[in-house]
Amino acid sequence: MDMFVVRGGRPLKGRVRVSGAKNAALPIMAASLMADGPITLHDVPDLVDVQTLSQLLGTLGVATDRQADDSLRLEVFDDSPVVADYELVRRMRASICVLGPLLARRGRATVSLPGGCNIGDRPIDLHLKGLKALGADIRIERGYVIASAKRLRGGRVFLGGSFGSTVTGTCNVMAAAALADGVTTIESAACEPEVADYGRLLNAMGARIEGLGTPFLRIEGVKSLSGAEHHVIPDRIEAATLLIAGAITHGDVVVENVCTAHLSAVLDKLNDVGVGIEIAEDAGSDRSTLHVLPVDRLTPTECSALPYPGLPTDVQAQFMALLSRADGISVVTDKVFPDRFMHVAELVRLGASIHREGQSAIISGTNRLHGACVMASDLRASAALVLAAMAADGESVIRRIYHLDRGYEQLEKRLNSLGADIRRVEDCSENVPASLSLTQPVSSAGSLTTDECSDPAMKLDEGRQLRFDEAETLSLPQSPAKSKANHDPMR
Repeated sequence: MDMFVVRGGRPLKGRVRVSGAKNAALPIMAASLMADGPITLHDVPDLVDVQTLSQLLGTLGVATDRQADDSLRLEVFDDSPVVADYELVRRMRASICVLGPLLARRGRATVSLPGGCNIGDRPIDLHLKGLKALGADIRIERGYVIASAKRLRGGRVFLGGSFGSTVTGTCNVMAAAALADGVTTIESAACEPEVADYGRLLNAMGARIEGLGTPFLRIEGVKSLSGAEHHVIPDRIEAATLLIAGAITHGDVVVENVCTAHLSAVLDKLNDVGVGIEIAEDAGSDRSTLHVLPVDRLTPTECSALPYPGLPTDVQAQFMALLSRADGISVVTDKVFPDRFMHVAELVRLGASIHREGQSAIISGTNRLHGACVMASDLRASAALVLAAMAADGESVIRRIYHLDRGYEQLEKRLNSLGADIRRVEDCSENVPASLSLTQPVSSAGSLTTDECSDPAMKLDEGRQLRFDEAETLSLPQSPAKSKANHDPMR
């Protein structure tokens, strides 16, 4: 297992290109299950999640081949397998996106209930509700969703939930409706750009879908779908992360291959915080190049993570890291995943001043973060810790970076190209920097100076020698209710 060693305090400078969107590429790859012919995809990032889904599709009879031009070619060679096994599905929640295509094309699907990041309650009841509305027979046995239908029928589907619409649920129902008899209408469909991109791929395959990008979709079923070629949209979450990386380090960074229309809420909130961004549209395309200007002072603000087109919940942790450097008190609320705050205690270890109040976090900005050993809890928390560590004084260690590899392609190399100092090393005590170790015995916690131990999450027993890397599992106290919610593995 690897970890990052980050030496902070270096302003970033240079140019970096945004990769294709992970959250668009995964369901699009799954749509290859329905194609009578090859699917060629461009701008698919080479991520652990992409590799995992490629393995899963392989067990379902789809050959996946990354071409010399870095495109991805997928083609069905066996249309008989219908079981998506637990051992692969448990690694990644997006694996559930094979459910709709399997059911639509092969009439049966047995898919393990999904795993993925631990970010709060994420049920798949809306997926199942939508497929049942199209005539599927569905039951859950021994941790598997077992679905069947001799022939799906068009119908009316409502996909609104307690915290908004469902992205992968909308994709699953769209796939099923594309090959169903008759017309399907989906109300309260997810409006995220990744869903619209999925619909564009289906239309390129011969589907008849209207209303993409709106909450109301009309889908006229067809008999079959063909192969197609498609360019995946840029990753708006990666774009936001790179923009924040420039801002939090007071850097001068140019971010290429951005769809600004997908980032309206992010750009508006960065403006509120005082981050100057110059936008230059790329001639002949819908892409833009964004220039993050150096900023000396960040302004506090209030923000809420909301369904699209609001501020993405996948950027909430990164914004919290940025606001930890603001000059004043900020409030961050997550109305999509109200319990998505496991990164708070780790940011506190880096010197941030943050406390929870319900589904909000109150951040008292500081002009100085310091290096520490921290541990990532999920994909976006990993990114937030990297951002904070780059802005901190001294060295930091970030453990469990396998989360990061699921959603960012070689992030440390790209940040290093901008002037960061991030090393990927084996996770062992020998690779923990000496600056993060206390080697002298201490008689009491009170005998340490502020410089020697300024981490509010640390408590030292009398007479104990403590290495900072030994304290990786320490976190701020939580109420039993919050602790239970933070360890709920499903959405």
